[in-house]
Amino acid sequence: MGLRLPRIALSTMAMAAAIQFFRGVDEPVVPDIRLTRSRDGRTGQAMFVFEEPEALAPETMGDITGMFMVDEEGELVTREVKARFVNGKASALESTYTWKSTADFERFMRFAQRYADSHDLGFSGQAEQDNDEAAED
Repeated sequence: MGLRLPRIALSTMAMAAAIQFFRGVDEPVVPDIRLTRSRDGRTGQAMFVFEEPEALAPETMGDITGMFMVDEEGELVTREVKARFVNGKASALESTYTWKSTADFERFMRFAQRYADSHDLGFSGQAEQDNDEAAED
C-alpha cells in the first residue's frame, strides 16, 4: 500500500507574478508602468521605470539581458532595457514591452493584473485620472 497524498488542483495554486532582470531572481522594486495603445487598440507599449532597483546594486553579478515577466501562464520577455544615469551612477532601469496584437495585449493585461494582485497594487486608468483631476478642481 503506497502513500496517499491529498489531491490538489494546480489551478488553485496560483503562483505570484514577478518581474525579473536575472532569471530566477525577483525584482522587489515595484515599477511605475505606463501604457500606450494605437487607435485601433491592436498594438501598443508598456513602459516600466524602476527607481533604484536591486538589479543595479553593486553586489549584483552579471549583465542585464532583458526583463522577464513571469506568472502562471509562462513568461513575457523584452530585451529593450536601458539604465538611466545621474552623476555617472546608474539610478533607474527603463524597459519597454511592445505588443503587436489584441491577443498579446490581453496576455500582458492578465500578467499585469496578477502582478498587481500579488503586490497589493491597483490600476489607475486615464479615465480614473481624469475624474480625480476634475474632483480636485
